[in-house]
Amino acid sequence: MEKTPATANGNVQKKHSYKAWLQSLGPGLITAALVFGPSKVTIASIMGASYGFSLLWIVAVAIFFMIIFTTMAARVGIATSESLLSTISRKWGIPARIVIGVGVFLVTASFQAGNSIGAGITLAEATHSSKTIWIIVCNIAGISILFFRTFYKMLEKIMIGLIIMMLFAFMVTMILSHPPVTGIATGFVPTVPTGSQKLIIAFMASCFSIVGAIYQSYLVQERKRLRPEVSLTGKETLPGMLILGFMSATVMICAATVLHPAGIKINNATDMAIALEPVFGNAASGLFLVGLFGASFSSLLGNAALGGTLLGDALGYGGQLSSGIVRTFIAVIMIIGASVAITFGKLPLELIVLAQAVTIFIVPFIGIALYLVANDATVMGPLKNNTFTNIAGAIGLIVMLLLAVSNAITLFFS
Repeated sequence: MEKTPATANGNVQKKHSYKAWLQSLGPGLITAALVFGPSKVTIASIMGASYGFSLLWIVAVAIFFMIIFTTMAARVGIATSESLLSTISRKWGIPARIVIGVGVFLVTASFQAGNSIGAGITLAEATHSSKTIWIIVCNIAGISILFFRTFYKMLEKIMIGLIIMMLFAFMVTMILSHPPVTGIATGFVPTVPTGSQKLIIAFMASCFSIVGAIYQSYLVQERKRLRPEVSLTGKETLPGMLILGFMSATVMICAATVLHPAGIKINNATDMAIALEPVFGNAASGLFLVGLFGASFSSLLGNAALGGTLLGDALGYGGQLSSGIVRTFIAVIMIIGASVAITFGKLPLELIVLAQAVTIFIVPFIGIALYLVANDATVMGPLKNNTFTNIAGAIGLIVMLLLAVSNAITLFFS
C-alpha cells in the first residue's frame, strides 16, 4: 500500500521531532560526562572496596541535588538570551562576575592535570607504553577539536560517544561480577559506617558539582542557537544526571561485589582495573580501563571548556564556544594540565590546596547567586523556581555550606 503525502509528511515530522528531542538532551549529557571524571571513578571504587554496598545511598542524594541545580541553571539559560555571568553582573556588579569566572578558571585549571594523567595512564596500561606520550596525544587531540567551526556540535557528539562507551564498559563489568540484588537494595538505606565520613564528603562534594551545574545554562544557550525553533523546558537535563548517578553506582557495585569480600584495598581507579584481572581475566580489566579512559578524556575536554567559557565571559568576551578568545582559554587550560601532568606525574599538593581553597569560597557564592537569579521573576518569567524547587534548592545550599565548612576545617585546621 502506497503512503499518502500526509502520512509521509507525518513520518518526516515525527523523525525530526525525535531527532530534536535527542539533540535537546545534549547539554545534560555533556555535563554528566565532564562531572564523571577519573576522581569520581576512584572515589566510587574506594567506597565500594572499603564499605561494600552500604554507601550507595549517597549516590541518590548527590544526584537529587545535582538534578535540582542543573535544571535550575538550564531554565536560566532558556529564560534569557544573555549569559548567566552577564545576569549576575547586571544584578550585583562586575566584581561578582569576575570573581566567579576567574575562580572557576583556577579550579578547572588546577584539577586539569588529574584528567590528563587519568587519560594517559589508562592508554599506557592498555598499550604497556609511556604515559607521557599519551598525555601529549590526548591533549593534542583535545586542542585540535577547538579548530572545528561548529565546536559545540563536535563537543556534543564526542561527549555522547564517550558516555555510551562508559555506560557499556561499566555496565558489562558490573554484570560480569554478578552482584547480589539484595545487597544493592540494602545499600540505598542510609547508613554511615565507621570511618566512611571523609569518603562521603568527598563523593558528595565532587558529584554535587555546582560548577558543573551552572555550565548547563551556557550549554543550553549553545543548543538554542543551533535550533531556536526547538522548545526547551529544563527537564532535558534529567537523563544526563540519571546517567551520571547510574555510572557512579555501577562502579561502586562492581568494587563492592569483587573487592570488598576479598578485602582488597585500592588507592586509585587503575588499581581497580588491575584487581579485576585475576578474577575475570584481561577482558574485564580492559573493559574497566576503557570506561576509565572515557571518564578521563570526557573530563579533560569538558573541564577545559567549562573553565575557558566562564573566564571568557568574566572578562567581557562573552560565553559562546564560537568565540576565538574562549577557545584560546580552553586550550590554555589543556596546556596547563598537560604541563603539570608531565612535569610532576601527579597533581601537586600546592595545586590541590589552591583548588580546594578557591572551591570552598566560590562554590557557595555561585550556588546562592544561581538560586537568587532563578527566583527573579523579571529574569525568569514563567520559568521562575516553583515551591518544591525552592525548598529542595534551599536544602541543597545548606548541604553546600556544610561541605564548604567541613573542607575548610580539613584544609586550614587539620
